[in-house]
Amino acid sequence: MASSSDAAASTDSTPENESGSGRRGRVRLRRAAVMAVPATAVAAGLMILTAQGALGVQFAISGMPFTVTATELNGTGFEQFGNLDNMADGSPNAGDTGGQVLVITSAIKNATLTKLCQSVDLGGTNLVITAGGGTDKVQATNLTTDSTELSGDAAFNNIEIGNDASTLDKAGVQGNKGVFSQQADTVHIGNLRQTNYATTAAVFKLPGLKLRFSDSGC
Repeated sequence: MASSSDAAASTDSTPENESGSGRRGRVRLRRAAVMAVPATAVAAGLMILTAQGALGVQFAISGMPFTVTATELNGTGFEQFGNLDNMADGSPNAGDTGGQVLVITSAIKNATLTKLCQSVDLGGTNLVITAGGGTDKVQATNLTTDSTELSGDAAFNNIEIGNDASTLDKAGVQGNKGVFSQQADTVHIGNLRQTNYATTAAVFKLPGLKLRFSDSGC
């Protein structure tokens, strides 16, 4: 038969352990829900912190990154927020990522790009696409890009920083609640360079389109 001191110790320890476990579980859940990571930086040095959990593009990505460059991008209706893209089950490109890539989604309602170049490394050779090098520029509507890196010389008009991604209304795209985001009426990026995992557009016009294999990418 346990002594009164033993019983007291047993009675005190059980709720404490359960409470501690519960607290640790809740802390882990909160951390998973709001964990922020550096996503991208523009010329002004703006660092965007974003939470995991927003849906990515509505298709399984290949998991092969591709490079996009342009001497100039101009857009109206600009949004940017965090996303999580997913590869197909069992993708050989998954590595130790679990088939997921944390990206920053940039959405532009209407965009024009000058001297667009896109390349993907196929292992020893690069597939290169160029367009918009003449008088006619590349045009896109409802353009979205999912990137892990973005650089250039950027300027925004009427920018809003710190929005909840579920409330964005400049480009007609929203992220999940609680995700850090920004939006602006217009965006200009000179010397644009992106590392992307996905691109979508309702309309994508590519004047002067050229596709080739090359030893080097964009």
